[in-house]
Amino acid sequence: MQTILGANGQIGEELARELKRNFTSDIRIVSRNAKKVNPTDTIFSADLSVRENAIEAVKGSEIAYFTLGLPMNSDLWEKRFPLITKNVIEACKINGSKLVFFDNTYMYPQNDKVLTENTRFSPIGRKGRVREEMADMLLKEMKAGEIEIVICRAPEFYGPGKTQSITNAFIFDAIKESKKLKVPLRDDKLRSLIWTPDASRATALIGNTPDAFGQTWHLPVDDHKLTYKEFIALASEIYGQEFKYFTIPKFAFKLSALFNENAKELQELLPRYGYDNLFDDSKFRNRFPDFEVTTYRKGIEQIKKEQQALI
Repeated sequence: MQTILGANGQIGEELARELKRNFTSDIRIVSRNAKKVNPTDTIFSADLSVRENAIEAVKGSEIAYFTLGLPMNSDLWEKRFPLITKNVIEACKINGSKLVFFDNTYMYPQNDKVLTENTRFSPIGRKGRVREEMADMLLKEMKAGEIEIVICRAPEFYGPGKTQSITNAFIFDAIKESKKLKVPLRDDKLRSLIWTPDASRATALIGNTPDAFGQTWHLPVDDHKLTYKEFIALASEIYGQEFKYFTIPKFAFKLSALFNENAKELQELLPRYGYDNLFDDSKFRNRFPDFEVTTYRKGIEQIKKEQQALI
């Protein structure tokens, strides 16, 4: 059996579909209010901050995938994420399960340096420090060798369905609502964006590749990186209309943070929008050369198709 912990977000749902398509029909879905993704799934509703719940959730699993997300709230992250990570690690040890950890880049430096699996952590802000703590816990256990662990790390998302990201919120949600598009800080810096179904497919592939464990993997992105200006121009071409946008300066975010909690939580992630964001996925591409990465054009076309189906 393969178990997905935090399975009802976009990554977890796509992961469940990919596991069913290509690897196994014996899938357990775990979340606070677990719901089946595939008809053959079993469900287990649990709060993984409770150690006993985590142990029971992982019980009988060959592989456990950690795809759990929390609202963008620093207090909540500090209180729950390290505890949940610790519980899941212990649960995998007790049950003899492999652990596939889906990670982000919050702990990385936010500058124009190329990001590789060997980049040293240098977090900015509370959420970045929490993600560093979680990653360090996993790397320590990986080195100790008591359980098999692999880290799958993804940059910023864009994608269909309930994908949550700055790019989806500022661009595709705005298109859907016929509003002017927004770009944070700079429109002339290259972005590394991952198509969420690709992130899930790659995670499933790594999780079912025995020699991939004991390592960190950067998940694959379109190697033709675009600036937001170019990305919006491509969207305009695909949608057949010219989308107008405005660039939000740093001071506007700071002003909004005084009155808006979401804007306040976003502050620590802003520096990366002032630089080229260069995410190196060459390790994955070399190991899995047959993996088909979704191009920005194909991704945007799919989002357009999905939006038009809802009209």
